[in-house]
Amino acid sequence: MIDLRSDTVTKPDDAMREAARDAEVGDDVYGEDPTVNELEARAADLVGFEDALYVPTGTMGNQVAVRTHTDRGQEVLTERESHVVKWELGGMAQLANLQVRTVDGGPRGIPTPEQVREEYVEEDLHRPGTGLLTLENTHNSKGGVAAAPEKVDAVAEAAHDLGVPVHLDGARVCNAAVANDVPPARMTECVDSVMFCLSKGLGAPVGSILAGDAEFVERARRNRKLFGGGMRQAGVIAGPGLLALENVERLADDHESARELAERLGEVEGLDVQEPETNIVLVNTEGAGLTAEEFLGACEDAGVAGVEFDTHVARFCTHWDVDGEDVAEAAERVREAVEN
Repeated sequence: MIDLRSDTVTKPDDAMREAARDAEVGDDVYGEDPTVNELEARAADLVGFEDALYVPTGTMGNQVAVRTHTDRGQEVLTERESHVVKWELGGMAQLANLQVRTVDGGPRGIPTPEQVREEYVEEDLHRPGTGLLTLENTHNSKGGVAAAPEKVDAVAEAAHDLGVPVHLDGARVCNAAVANDVPPARMTECVDSVMFCLSKGLGAPVGSILAGDAEFVERARRNRKLFGGGMRQAGVIAGPGLLALENVERLADDHESARELAERLGEVEGLDVQEPETNIVLVNTEGAGLTAEEFLGACEDAGVAGVEFDTHVARFCTHWDVDGEDVAEAAERVREAVEN
């Protein structure tokens, strides 16, 4: 099976397994795990923040950030198809007691400064007020599009002018940085916090990072504990995370694989393929007379795995366990599945 469901399916290489085995450990809840401490310091530096917090998952990182930035009952302004809305079980309502106001970020999933100003709600006797703006880069549901840092800056500055902090769901922000040919820290210059995953394209088996200033991270650490994320000898999973931080530049290989896959799939009659900017390929199957579910079933029978994104949209995601030969073979299997 050529598994293109997600870059979360990557397996740790031998070096990561050795790093897990040999990691120096301590009790992280007491702040005594040296490997976790090193990971947090290096990760904060990577994305240009004062401090960082190691969390088990990206969803926890986002939800801890939202809880830390806001007061209960406030509104969160977010993009309509953002991960925090679509894929996190209503966590902002359940865990932070927040009201969500969504805006249409268009094909790139980034609201405009004008939309932020228009949708902002000032707190008064009757209304809770806007307490946070969340952004996503790259944007998963839009096909891994990588917003330019200047676009993020402009939206964040509009929010700051209104006194609203900004959290960036940067699960794949390193992909966005590579696509824009800038350091990851450039992608986060104007936001107040960022979450990014070690367990996607960077290849670690588990873990994400939440970064911000020292005061924010201190409060976030308490909320991580509240959400059940206080880990003990976590160095055994942080060790591979340290190696993952060295894998930013190799994300360009995944992007090239995605471009090759998209080009090959685009030659299959009936498939309409969105040109990828990073490592996500969206395929519209309507022209082939297939729903995404039917299409993916045929692909799975042929030995290629993807995921359903919409009635007629399937997603394939490239990663470091997939090389050029795998991409060529996957495309050929998909062709046979559709044509047969």
